[in-house]
Amino acid sequence: MRAVVLGAAAGGGFPQWNSNAEACRRARAHEPAVQARTQASLAVSRDGERWFLLNASPDLRTQIERTPCLHPKTGLRSSPIAGVVLTGGDVDVIAGLLTLREREPFTLMATERILSVLDANPIFEVLARDVVTRETIALDQPIRLDEDMSVELFAVPGKVPLYLEDGSDQPKIEINDTTVAAKVSDRDGTLFFIPGCAAMTPALAERLRGADLVFFDGTLWRDDEMVRAGLGSKTGRRMGHMSVSGPEGTMAAFDKLGVRRKILIHINNSNPILADDSPERAEVEAAGWEVSYDGMEITV
Repeated sequence: MRAVVLGAAAGGGFPQWNSNAEACRRARAHEPAVQARTQASLAVSRDGERWFLLNASPDLRTQIERTPCLHPKTGLRSSPIAGVVLTGGDVDVIAGLLTLREREPFTLMATERILSVLDANPIFEVLARDVVTRETIALDQPIRLDEDMSVELFAVPGKVPLYLEDGSDQPKIEINDTTVAAKVSDRDGTLFFIPGCAAMTPALAERLRGADLVFFDGTLWRDDEMVRAGLGSKTGRRMGHMSVSGPEGTMAAFDKLGVRRKILIHINNSNPILADDSPERAEVEAAGWEVSYDGMEITV
């Protein structure tokens, strides 16, 4: 199985369009140690011919254009993109679907809850239903993508998308079909794609134990990162994300799980691990983690 990181950053990308923070300035200056990144998405394929996208970020058109394996190859119009699997309903997960509106057949797969979000917004009818099939995926039920590749969605702790919040100061963290992870498997191995996760539960730890490859939520380095930097009032927990560092963070949670390859994805522009020369980057790499970047290719 082949996987290509189409985008590695959290919502807003890196540099974020309205951020004048040091890291964003360094990225705009094209410093080699601070590489720009688009919003998080992954492409997977068993044969290199038919590809499935995990999430459709707002940057999808740019991501397709700079990824040759996703270019049209036959006829006047075609695409090797056979399907899109969604792990949530946030803007940085679904907005790229609007890029795919030129009547090209593919299958759109998500939980019933996330498909209902799309159904409720008429703008997504630009994905004509006589061309784009919407397929409901039940949790914990593997479905076949190709002859030798399957996907399974399972719930992880998370919250509703920002635009569906009820206005409360602290939205409830829930484990249901609103925030899910994707497990993609073929006869050679398995990868997990978990771009958003609010906490490590015992059940999730057991799922991931001994895994071949895990892409995991790397949004913030510390829970109060954005508050300390003067970038906002929300903590990581408020946004539904674990932090990478700390006793309850991602590195600590994965320490004894025996995952063979661990890669951080969905990284916020405020997270210092985006800079190759930061102490935080050195710390995650010393703990056996990789920091994803746009165009990163992996064979499982």
